[in-house]
Amino acid sequence: MLQEVFITKLSKFLPNEPIGNEDMESYLGMIDNTPSRARKIVLRSNGIKSRHYVLDKEGNISHNNAELVIEAMKGLEGNNFSLNDVEVLACGTSLIDQMLPSHAAMVHGLMKTKPIEIMSPSGACCSGMHAFKYGFLSIKAGNSSNAVCTGSEMLSPMLHGRNYEAETENLNKLNENPYIAFEKDFLRWMLSDGAGVALMENKPRGEMSLKVEWVRSISFANELETCMYAAADKEENGRLKGWKEFTSKEWLNKSIFAMKQDVKMLGKNIADFGVKDLIEVSKKIDFDIASLDYFLPHLSSEFFRDKVAEALTKMGGHIPQEKWFTNLTRVGNVGSASIYLMLEELFYSGNLKKGQKILISVPESARFSYSYALLTVI
Repeated sequence: MLQEVFITKLSKFLPNEPIGNEDMESYLGMIDNTPSRARKIVLRSNGIKSRHYVLDKEGNISHNNAELVIEAMKGLEGNNFSLNDVEVLACGTSLIDQMLPSHAAMVHGLMKTKPIEIMSPSGACCSGMHAFKYGFLSIKAGNSSNAVCTGSEMLSPMLHGRNYEAETENLNKLNENPYIAFEKDFLRWMLSDGAGVALMENKPRGEMSLKVEWVRSISFANELETCMYAAADKEENGRLKGWKEFTSKEWLNKSIFAMKQDVKMLGKNIADFGVKDLIEVSKKIDFDIASLDYFLPHLSSEFFRDKVAEALTKMGGHIPQEKWFTNLTRVGNVGSASIYLMLEELFYSGNLKKGQKILISVPESARFSYSYALLTVI
């Protein structure tokens, strides 16, 4: 028998003190002892004013990815619920702490509770929503009575200037431009660290819960090339050449493991493909976008706010800006965790009222995937 699904608790963990724009390079370090030429340009466009890192100014790391999740999960305890009650654990992230074991396995190991079902979706921003959908479907199908779904990122150590030293040294030896490509430097000023978690149950809990009406995930990898990637390089024909095809010397000299973004491809495709699918879905299930009370879009940058708004209006799904809720400028772009961080802040804001409808929207530029969910306040 199908069960209803409710988000009954949300929690987050943002490591260390918030870091302002002018202090970023003190934590991420300079490349080739030279201030970044891209930093101010990127920050001016993305609108982010503050973010969190697991790094200190000496490059020391305070938490790994799994530890960020555990810290966030502690906030779920109380009101007759403990981590020992968790039945299903689904953990999404862009880059785990190690290649094996899986991310959820490492989080479960830190829980030190009973044996449970685990799931570790891979990907980028949508991996958190894929974890969300796994938990939703598990409860919906009657497989479990609860699930903890998470999104987390621990990216700052990958963005540190020390990781590009071999590449710039090699460029200097060849008497070439020592600056790394914009596609690599761009993401250094876009991404940050943190974790968000949601407890889903088959019954409401406390004074307020969020009923999950439906969850939608879709990929357009059949139509579009790779746009954001790591541990690989993109060939001229669009093929992604993975790290296993490079020598260990090339891993360093070409910064193969660095995260990279095709910025032109991102700007051209990210808004239109997602909005078009959302409009089609709304028509298929007879969902009236105009009935929304809140729209929570994961924006990687404030640069895309107007692009998403324009695409919605053009395709017949206008959502007034007063219905939008984001916290990008305050907490940064935390990838798979961002939607959890937004939902957690709204959930505990005191502004929600019974019967209100919330649409959450997460785009992923890695190879253009999108996820949506409709929630009702009860």
